[in-house]
Parts: sequence; structure tokens; C-alpha cells
Amino acid sequence: MIPALAARPKMGRQYTDYLDALRQANFAGDMEASAGSTTVFATDNSIYQLRPQAVLFPRGRADLVLIARLASEPRFRGVCFAVRGGGTGTNGQSLTDGIVIDMSRHMNRILSIDPAGRTAVVEAGVVKDQLNKALKPYGLFFAPELSTSNRATIGGMINTDACGQGSCIYGKTSNHVLALNAVLMDGTEWLSRPLAPEALKDVLERPDRVGEIHRLADAIERENRDLIGATFPKLNRFLTGYDLAHLRTEDGGLNLNAVLCGAEGTLAMIAEAELNLLPIPRFAALINIRYDDFDMALRDARFLVELKVASVETIDAKVLSLARSDIVWEEVGQFFADNRAGDVAGINIVEVLADDEEGLQAKLDQVTSALSADGRPGRRGFTLAPDKRDVEAIWAMRKRAVGLLGNVEGPRRPVAFVEDTAVPPEHLADYIGEFRALLDAEGLDYGMFGHVDAGVLHVRPALDLTDERQEPLVRRVSDAVAKLTRKYGGVFWGEHGKGVRSEYAPDFFGPLYPELQRLKAAFDPHNQLNPGKIATPGHGALTRIDELPLRGALDRRIDPETRQAFDNAAYCNGNGACFDFNTDSAMCPSFKGTGDRRFSPKGRASLIREWLRLLAERGVDPKAEAERLRRRPVWRGFLPRLIASLGRTTKGDFSDQVREAMDTCLACKACAGQCPVKVNVPAFRSKFLELYYGRYLRPLKDPLIASIEHLLPVMAKVGGLYNLVAGSRPGQVLMGRVGLTALPLLPSQSLPAELRRRGVALARPAELAALSASEKERSLILVQDCFTSYFEPALLLDVIDLLLALGFRPFVAPLMANGKALHVHGYLGAFERVAERNARHLSRLAASGVPLVGLDPSMTLCYRSEYPGALGAERTPTVLLPQEWLGARLDRLANRKFDRPETQYVLLPHCTERTNAADSVRSWGAIFEAFGLKLTIEDAGCCGMAGTFGHERRNRALSETIYRLSWQQKFEGAGPHRVLMATGYSCRSQVKLMGAPGLPHPLQLLKALVCSDADFHNSHDM
Repeated sequence: MIPALAARPKMGRQYTDYLDALRQANFAGDMEASAGSTTVFATDNSIYQLRPQAVLFPRGRADLVLIARLASEPRFRGVCFAVRGGGTGTNGQSLTDGIVIDMSRHMNRILSIDPAGRTAVVEAGVVKDQLNKALKPYGLFFAPELSTSNRATIGGMINTDACGQGSCIYGKTSNHVLALNAVLMDGTEWLSRPLAPEALKDVLERPDRVGEIHRLADAIERENRDLIGATFPKLNRFLTGYDLAHLRTEDGGLNLNAVLCGAEGTLAMIAEAELNLLPIPRFAALINIRYDDFDMALRDARFLVELKVASVETIDAKVLSLARSDIVWEEVGQFFADNRAGDVAGINIVEVLADDEEGLQAKLDQVTSALSADGRPGRRGFTLAPDKRDVEAIWAMRKRAVGLLGNVEGPRRPVAFVEDTAVPPEHLADYIGEFRALLDAEGLDYGMFGHVDAGVLHVRPALDLTDERQEPLVRRVSDAVAKLTRKYGGVFWGEHGKGVRSEYAPDFFGPLYPELQRLKAAFDPHNQLNPGKIATPGHGALTRIDELPLRGALDRRIDPETRQAFDNAAYCNGNGACFDFNTDSAMCPSFKGTGDRRFSPKGRASLIREWLRLLAERGVDPKAEAERLRRRPVWRGFLPRLIASLGRTTKGDFSDQVREAMDTCLACKACAGQCPVKVNVPAFRSKFLELYYGRYLRPLKDPLIASIEHLLPVMAKVGGLYNLVAGSRPGQVLMGRVGLTALPLLPSQSLPAELRRRGVALARPAELAALSASEKERSLILVQDCFTSYFEPALLLDVIDLLLALGFRPFVAPLMANGKALHVHGYLGAFERVAERNARHLSRLAASGVPLVGLDPSMTLCYRSEYPGALGAERTPTVLLPQEWLGARLDRLANRKFDRPETQYVLLPHCTERTNAADSVRSWGAIFEAFGLKLTIEDAGCCGMAGTFGHERRNRALSETIYRLSWQQKFEGAGPHRVLMATGYSCRSQVKLMGAPGLPHPLQLLKALVCSDADFHNSHDM
């Protein structure tokens, strides 16, 4: 049996007292100190792991003032803090063993937008894409472009002075900060903005902390002006944070924002920011250039920059090859295709911008003509992407480069620790040549991508830090690269901040470093804000790069086979793609609905890793325990589980906190498709639940839901009684006591009788084998699933009618349990047995050569993911989605054309289908086109139902919240000329429950057109 595990890490007395005092002082935000919360906040996108004592989620400036004033009391001066936004830092910037202050949960309000003045005031937790979505109606945007723009907060961008693609035009975050509302460590609120000489005089006379800071900054700049000019490199990516070079304004005043931007929260807590906005470029296009040699791509960048393009981004062959296996490739692959011998070694993506179409075309002509005339060796040609959708798709691929590098096979994975160096662009190719030689000499693989126009290339060496013999490489490579950047007149941190790499700050700043220490002491005299980063007051030590605990060192305690068995959880690199702000993105619905980072793929992966580590320390082998449980009869062990369940205090076991995070997972598998590292939460969730419930009793709803496929035939025989229970108030109360809600009713329609009326036979191997080759070509076997056959038989019958009308011959496979619900709830032994029986049955049918086709995406895709995992790919039958089968037979639809130019057909695909079979979703467009109809495939998040998730009472409120985030918006403007459709049974069920018009399946719509040529609108009664 899995043992109970400590639910709360030991907290230092001073921190316990501080949190108690904060509660008594009426702190309005949230306060969490559980093992679950502190585990999730122990990592970022770096190689480090450091558990905080607690996490605070302030609700506004007043909470930050309270935090600071209390911390300044003598009794709490040993308490330290790290302010955190999106948590995507690559150098441990927001990691601390003190208290994390998370600004993203509550301090995420856009306070004002001034379109005329082109400014906005926002709280620190606002996500960049959130802001730009609000600005779009005004034709404005916040300029610094990041690959993490869908989860990076404005506060995080300010604290690292972030920038990215297009920085040669738009600069860094600091170039767009007008004012910062900051809280100092004595509780002083300070609005920092550039001060003209007259205003500066007044501030210099202030007797408070603000006056002291300005007097010191003014003196440091005056006394060290020549040294500052000689020390700070003249780069697009200059030394950010404590930026003395930009402290003095042109008119002789001071701008302390230059010191705060990039300071990584070591000087003050940024509460709000006033930002400068820019007009959105009206027209954009990309030129995608392929190269035989990556060095040639780097050297070509200077030529391209001289053509006055907006930006030049580069990607090497390693990243390009990883992109080919990613969900995004289907949309962008055509722009990087190459028929010549040998692989493409690298690409440059060149962006051109203009205010009108004529200007854009003129710029494209200029650049492409120059490329054609130049004719230098190494180029393999180029493609143009003038369409807005294609431009966005290519940039999305480039943005995923960071995450994609984590999706390589084997334990060695590219990791961030020397990945954002910057050198003068004219030296980049030579610099990278030496960089590559350095890594080659160490025998390391690596991937490269970056902003060659700015002299920044992201290089991530592949290490297995669970192997202690590879740990010294972090020091060796870091020291060598730091020395190399100095040789070429560059910096060790061009874009992602310093963090733990601050160890190298004294060397880079030289004689100016003591001045930085003086600044730190003026702002934070007791070294409480992110200590050990960038600068320390007095003689305090900076954190060394090999001083913090490594994630790999902690994972090392887990057996390699166990790490491998838990579906990439151990390989989550923390890039945070699952924190996507976009509500129309499928990943991750539970995080979008709650805002709780525990309830995200990254959070759940962190919790599983910690759970496995604790089990390993207790000497428990999860694999052996799982095998024992699968052999054990259900009744055995009941008494120990009952005793363990009754004797448990609330959240008295760390396993309970892991289970709480797993309970909110919808098992939609968007993470398995959209996560760059392919972290598969539903897969390891099932394994966890199996082991967890080997110790504790399950709630009654679990066996009911898991056995739904076996219960439905019985329920169908007493359909009237079931409908009475499910449809009546007393019955609903009873079901609520069991833990279920919003149960669907059984229709009166008899599927077997309707099949007989249509002359459709059940598929039998002998009958199928007797078919001629031509008969098999137009035949298919519809694989039933219990939800469609029992709750929505009209869909199966409509599909049959359509197929018959199109001249096909459908057979229907006898209904057998698929096992999906068993897998979702962690009954893995039972699932394997059900899958074995069903796969054997379907394989006999498939042996006839007649294709198997399933209607429901979730149930059908189970044959591609869960079945191979349980049985092996060789024993799993191939079951196609209907659009895959029909899309391969478009020639048979050519004589079926419908004239509906006024009607907009809109498809909302099931989220599992959209993220795990994206190419199949696009087949719907070709099918509708064959019928002469124009189809729009709409981006939509999860509907919130996800199989049985929305039918569980504890999940219903979250299910409805998720629905409102995206799906509810799709019905705005729906009408007779906008026909919405959905492929998922659960999606159509949720729409009905939420009171929206019923949605047809796309095949039902086609059936209505083919069989009756009748109008078919969203009022269709399903």
C-alpha cells in the first residue's frame, strides 16, 4: 500500500510568526503554505528547484504596503521575498526559500486605457496578450514581443526588462515604461517617472527613502559618468537592471525607471505601470529563407538588416526538426519545404511591415529582388507568407522553439543556463562558431534559435542533470561562455535576465559593482528582496550558479524506469505554455477556469515528480505496487482502505493534495497535443489514481461512472424508470448525494429496430470476408460507442442515412465496451482487460479489409493513445475518425454540390480531436468544399464537459465557468446564416445544458442537405 506522506513542509519560526502577523493585520489576499502550493512554486523555466516557505497572492497595492511594512519590523528582517509573475524565468529569478509574492492571480486588472494619449495603466499581473487584446479595438499594442507573450506578465517583463523579436525597432520593455508605481521595503508608495531638473531638485530635498535613493543615484551618475560610458556596452541588448547608462535624462534630470526595469524585484515591488503604446502595424509579411549551412544563415543576417527589414529571426536544423513533429507544423510546413538533397541546416524568418498594401508589396519586391540579385552561396531559396493567418502561424512556430527543445528523446534534454547571450551583430557568426566548438568539445548536442538582427542567439546544451557526473558541465560551460562573450564585446545576459547568473555581475560591472551595492542598500537595506541576485548590500554574497539545488538532483532519487513511466512529467521544463491566457486555446481548461497554477499541466507534473520522489525516499516502487493492485481482487484490502480513509484528517497526506490537483483535470488531453514537451497529464493522472485508491476508499460516483458502459444496457431496459430518476427533482437530489448531476435522458428511439428498418447489418467477420474488392472499397464498419448509441442514436442513424445516400455500404460493429471511463478514473487493470477484449473483437473485423470508423472523437482517439499504451501498438486496431475516412473519398462526393453562398458553416471541434488529431480536423474543410460549402473551423477552448467531468457534482461549477470562457461567445451572432456544428458528444451535451440552441454533428448537417436539401439551422432538435 502507498504510505501516507507529509502534507506540510516544516516552516521556519520567523516565517510562521510573520504569516500569523500578516493575517492579524487583515491581509486581503490569499496565503498558501501547503506542500502542494510550495512545490508548484519551487520551479520556473530554469534548471533549479527551491521550495518557498509560503506563497502570497496580494489583491492590490494595499496588500503590498502591508507586506513591506510588516517585513521592515526588526523582528522580521530575516524574512525574504521574491516577486513572481508568469514564472517563466530561465535563470531562477523568482525562486526563493523565503516567500513568493505572486502578482498574477489577483493583481491582473487593466486600470485605464487612453487611446488619444496612447498610454495604458495596468497592474503588474496583467498578461501581455491580455493587454494587447484589450488594446486591439483601438488599433494599439504594447510593443516588446516575447515568445511567452500569452503568459508573461507586465510585471515580469519589467523586472527582466524583457524583449524579443523586433527589438531593433521596438526596443526593450524599459523603452515603453512611462511610470512605475512601486512599494519600497519600508512600505513607502512611490510613483517613479522621469524627472526634469526642476522636479529633481524637489525630490532630492525629500527627507524620506525616496529622497535618499534619488540623492544616491544622482551622485553615482555624476561621479562615475566616464566609467559608466566605458563599462556599459553599446548594444541593442544592453546591461539591464541597475542601468546606470540610461539613468540621466537628456535634459539633465533623472529616470529611476532605468534602475528598476530589469532589477528582478531586488529593489522594490512593482504594483502598477503606465505604459507607452504604439499603433498596430497594418500590414505584415514574412520571407522565409532556407540555408545549406547554419553559419551562412547567421552571416546573411547582416545583409538582410541592411535592407531595412523589421526583424530577422533564425532557427537551426535541430529546432526545425522538432517543429516537424509538433501540432503547429501542419499550418507552416509548406513554407519550409525543400525538395533538394540534404536537410535544411537553418532558416531566417524576415519580417517586413507597412502601412498599406502598396507599401508592403513594394518592400517585398525590394527585399526579394535583392535576394535574387545577391546570389551568395548557401541559400536554398525562399517562400513568401503575405497572408495574416500564415504570418501568425509562423510566428507561433517560432514562439514554440523554447518549448520544442525540451521534446527530444532520451534523458539528455536541452536546458537553459547560457541561452541568451548578446554580442554585436557583426561578430555573431564568429562568436557562435567558437560557442559551437566549445560545446562540441564537451560532446554536447544543442539547439539554436534567436534574434540575429540584435546579435542574440538562444543556445541550449542538452544535459541529463539526473546524472551527477554531468552537473560540473553547468559550471564549466557557463564560465567558458561568460569569458567568450567578453572576448566579443558582448554580455552574458541579453534578454532573459541575470537571476542566479548574477555571480558574474561583479566581473561584468567591474569598478561599478560597489555602486550597484550602494543602490541596493538604499532601496533594500536588509537584503530582503530577492537576495543573492544582481547585487547585495555591503559584503553580502551573490548566489552561485552551482549553489542552488537542481531539479535533476531531486529527480535523481526517482528510479529511471519510474520517471519514464509517468508520461513526460519528469521532463516538464517549466516553459509555462499551459498558462496560455487565450481562452480559445484548448490547453489548459482547468487552469483557465481557476487561475490556480496547481491545476495546470506544469503544476500537476511538479506535484507528481515530488510525490514520486517522496515515495522513492520511503522505498516504494510505484510500478510494483501497480502490478500488485491489478492482480488483487476488488474486495481484498477493503478493510485497510476503509480504516485509512476514516482515520485521515483533512489534507493530512500529501497524496491528498496531489489528488486535489488531479480531480480538476478534465482529461481532455490538450496537454498531450499542445504542450511542446508533450506532458500527458491524463495518462499519469490515471496511474496516480490507481495507486492513491489502493490506499483510500473511492467515492461512490467513481465505480458508477467507470462502469457506465456496462450499466447502460441495463438502464436502457428500464429507460422509463431511469428517465424518471434523472429527470425528476427527487431523483436529481438522490443523484447529487451520489456525486452526479445533469444526467442526460435516454431517448425512446430503438436503435436495433431502426437499423433493421434500414437494412443495415451488424458486422460479422464471415460476411465481411465474403465481400468483393469493389464492395469493400465502398464499405465501412461504424464502431459504436455507448454515449452515441444510447444517448444520441439519432446521430448514428443520420450518418447511416448519409452514407447510404452517397452510395456507401455501412455495417455497424456490435457494441462492446471501449473502456475510456475506466482509464480516466484509474481503473487500469479493468481497462486493460476491457481493451484486450474489444481490440481482439475489432481486429477480427478489421482483418476483412473493411475500415473501422468511430463517430465520437474522444472515444475513437482512445484507440490511438490509451490502447497502444496498454496493449502495444501491434495489438491495437486502427479506427478512423469519420472525416479521415470520408476525406479519402472526396471523388465520390463530386456530384453533390449545394448553393449556399449566404450561409456560414462553423465547426467547433472536440478539444481532444483539435489538439491530438489536428490534421484530421482540417479534413472537414475539404469535405464541405466537395459539397460546394464553405466551412470555417473556429478556434475554441474546452466546452467544460469533457466526457463525464461536467456530470460530476463537484465539478459542475468549474465546468460552467470553463464553458463561459470560450464556447458561450461562439453563439453571439449565430442565426439562420451562421450554422454552428460540433463533433463531440460531450460538447453537444454541454451546449444543451447551458441553454444554448442544440448543435448538430457536421455529418447530420450534410445528411439533411443530401437527403432532403432542406434548410438546417441551429434550432435543429437533437
